[in-house]
Amino acid sequence: MATIISIASGKGGVGKSVVSANLALLLAKRGKRVVLADLDVGGADSHILFGLLNPPVTLTDFLNRRIPKLADIAQPLSVHSNLRIIPGTGDTLATANMSYSKKKRLIKNFQELETDIIVADIGAGTSYHALDFFLMADHHVAVATPDPTSVLDLYRFIKLAAIRRVLSSFLARDAMAEALSDRDFSSVEEVLDVAGKTDEAGRGIAESTLRTFQPALILNRIAGRSRVNVLQLRKLLKEYVGGDLQLLGEIPEDPAMERAVRSYLPVTEREPAAPASVALAQIADTLLQTIQAKQAAA
Repeated sequence: MATIISIASGKGGVGKSVVSANLALLLAKRGKRVVLADLDVGGADSHILFGLLNPPVTLTDFLNRRIPKLADIAQPLSVHSNLRIIPGTGDTLATANMSYSKKKRLIKNFQELETDIIVADIGAGTSYHALDFFLMADHHVAVATPDPTSVLDLYRFIKLAAIRRVLSSFLARDAMAEALSDRDFSSVEEVLDVAGKTDEAGRGIAESTLRTFQPALILNRIAGRSRVNVLQLRKLLKEYVGGDLQLLGEIPEDPAMERAVRSYLPVTEREPAAPASVALAQIADTLLQTIQAKQAAA
């Protein structure tokens, strides 16, 4: 079974898709069979970063059952023999607002793909689609910039993902599901309180679920003194969300990134010695070590 890495962000414009494309390529170069899946529903563009301007098939073909198997959407990329891409959906209301049954079928098919690693580029924001695709993974990665609004949106995204993860753990428990289904929770503590009052074992189950939620962070476009206080952010998340946060690495502001995008190539392929490429390579190594450590412990 493939290891799924989801890469998301609280807001758009932080470089999430560029980071996803480069990490997918770097993991492929490290000997892994990799599928880059564009799950930015309604705003897919990962294929463009590899110069695949008009994909012959996209996720829309799978969602509309024109192509029955998700594996048949995965297309090889000339940049590396180990790398394939599942281009995202077209700009249609039907795919941007897919039904729960379609989303469930899509997630099930991802879990059955024959490959080593799936890098899922998740749409920005906190829609149910984004949260559910983010949470389907084995490893959760969030991308942010030092911009204060990006950090605030990152905190909001991880908080809502944690709430969604806890609620999902009770779906099979009738009494709990009924108590939680119609509530609009603003904090994880609210969920824990209701869970504890509704079911004797509820709070313990919720807390156990939270302990397994340990998202990682990539900081992009770091320049000069622009730094995110990661220790403070980790403290906030631990206190108010219950999950820990691992810093995977920082990517410096680098004009090579824009040059690469304009050339329809990942920066790690076009300019491997550029500062951003070196940082991305270190992140890929750390990510691979994390995956291998988790597999060894299983």
